[in-house]
Amino acid sequence: MTALLKLAWLFLKIGVVFVGGGYVLIPLLHRIMVDELHWLTLREFLDGVALSQLTPGPLAMLATFAGFKCAGFAGALVATVCIFLPCTALMLFLSSRYERFRSIDTMKDLLDGVLPAVVGLVFAAAFNLGKTSLSQPRDFILLVAGFAVLQFTTLAPMAVILGAAAIGLIFNF
Repeated sequence: MTALLKLAWLFLKIGVVFVGGGYVLIPLLHRIMVDELHWLTLREFLDGVALSQLTPGPLAMLATFAGFKCAGFAGALVATVCIFLPCTALMLFLSSRYERFRSIDTMKDLLDGVLPAVVGLVFAAAFNLGKTSLSQPRDFILLVAGFAVLQFTTLAPMAVILGAAAIGLIFNF
C-alpha cells in the first residue's frame, strides 16, 4: 500500500470516531502515530498538539502535520481531507434529519450515554499529555495558571496559549 493510501485509510478510520471534538482523539493519535507507526517522536507529537491549538479545528490539524511529515504536501492534503470527510458526511446526513431525530427518545438516550464517555476520553487525553509533558515545577505552575485564567476570566484561549509560549521563551533563556 502506498504511503498516500495508507494515510487516507488511517485518517478515514480516525475520522469515523472523531466525535466530541479533537481532544478525544489525543490518546488514539498518540498510540497510532508515536507508538505503532513511529511517524512522529513524542516531542514532535506534543509540539504538533501545541501548534495545532493555534489553528481552526485544532487537533484535526495534527493530521495535516503528520501527513506532511510522512508524504509531504500531498500527504498533508490527503490526511486533512480524510479526517474531515466522515464527520462532514455524517453532519450533512444528520442535519438534514435533525428535526425528526431530536424527538426520538432512543436518540436522546444515545446522546446521554455518549456524553460521559466523551468527558472520560478528554480526561484520559489530558492525563496522557500531562504525564509526558509536565516535568518541572514551572510546568505545573503554568498548568494551574492556564486553568484558572480560562475558568475564572473571559480571556480567550488564544491569549492563554500565546502567554504561556512567551513565558516558555523567557524561562528557557
